[in-house]
Amino acid sequence: MSKDIRIKKGLNINLVGAAEKTLSKAVSSNVYALNLDDFHGITPKMLVKQGAEVKAGEPIFYNKSNEKMLFVSPVSGELVEIVRGARRRILTLKILADKSQEYTEHTVLDVNAVDGSAIREFLLKSGAWPFIKQRPYDIIANPEATPKAIFVSAYATAPLAADTDFALQGKEAELQAAITALGKLTPGKIHVSVGKSSNSPLAQLEGITLHKVSGPHPSGLVGTQINKIDPVNKGEVVWTISPQDLVIIGELLLTGKFNAERTIALAGSVVKSPKYYTTKIGAEISTFLYASGVHQDNFRLINGDVLTGSKTHPEGYLGFYNNTVSVIPEGDDYEFFGWNKPVFNKISSTRALTFSWMQPNKKYDLDTNTNGEHRAFVVTGRYEEVFPLDIYPLQLLKACMVKDLDEMEQLGLYEVAPEDFSLTEFICTSKQPHQQIIREGLDLLYQEIG
Repeated sequence: MSKDIRIKKGLNINLVGAAEKTLSKAVSSNVYALNLDDFHGITPKMLVKQGAEVKAGEPIFYNKSNEKMLFVSPVSGELVEIVRGARRRILTLKILADKSQEYTEHTVLDVNAVDGSAIREFLLKSGAWPFIKQRPYDIIANPEATPKAIFVSAYATAPLAADTDFALQGKEAELQAAITALGKLTPGKIHVSVGKSSNSPLAQLEGITLHKVSGPHPSGLVGTQINKIDPVNKGEVVWTISPQDLVIIGELLLTGKFNAERTIALAGSVVKSPKYYTTKIGAEISTFLYASGVHQDNFRLINGDVLTGSKTHPEGYLGFYNNTVSVIPEGDDYEFFGWNKPVFNKISSTRALTFSWMQPNKKYDLDTNTNGEHRAFVVTGRYEEVFPLDIYPLQLLKACMVKDLDEMEQLGLYEVAPEDFSLTEFICTSKQPHQQIIREGLDLLYQEIG
């Protein structure tokens, strides 16, 4: 039985350059990389040395605080470089890929016959565990914990985000295997959310509680859905996992091979032919960026969507969790008296000076200009209009800034992730880095309480 979730608060940011629903195979990357920043809070301990040969799915490091949590190579090849930063902290691991790929072979599990502990051990040993995230703290899930529920959002509402229904076509068997296995790791439900009018392969699976979601962004964010379905209270844990990561887990369970393949959307107004590509985790972005072509030289390349992604460059590598790469104009121009004139080509949540409210279906070609400078918080009441969670966003942000642990707990920090504040950051008159503030607050809470 499905349940409807209708979100009223929010803001859709309609941008030019959505990926056309055509799929091409990206050129194979020469080098693949794992960026350690993708694994927040993990201290890596290397299992192989620079120059070593590794197979696809072979462990290359583990988590210092939990030796069973292994991280594996997305491809077979030579570990050619360990990039280190200050105090010899590992930043990036680069693997020169073999022409012919070899895989680490795992014993195939019969997911219907084994118990939860066997599933847990298999996911840890095979390197698939890092795909499972947890709330509170928005970190890789603690395998010792038992979640009260698991959440999967197959409804993408972020600007230019990859269409989940398109990316999952033909993957029903892998999805079912993953859902069956994960169902043995929680006594609660697996909540799967799809768009109200979508045609998602996930909707037909057994062992799920289906929710049909409608409304503006951030209705597609898993945090919004958790808040409306089963909020996280102190002492409780829920797990989240993205649909494409379910496919990797499912294929691993069915074949015994870690196949790091991803269907990614290359999108944005700068791209000549925005479309979908099949590639692998950690691939060089240039292997698909230049296949589609770009209109101009001065652009911002974003690993992820425009609200939550990180700035990168064509020689950068696809993030571990990303299925969108966005390319928008770089905003390095300055508008003289820009604050004092009506604007028709920018989006806004207010009706002051901008006229986006008059054209609700218009698509915008936005650049990276912030249209203002960083300043103290201005209390406008705008955040609440785009923030659908039952939380006071401004008060929570301020509690994080002053490091008031009691307030952070009481105001609901346990159930949020930085991405839940991406929209309030976008409309912020004060140009405050909301996502960074929430991340630092979560880290402090984890350090003191977690």
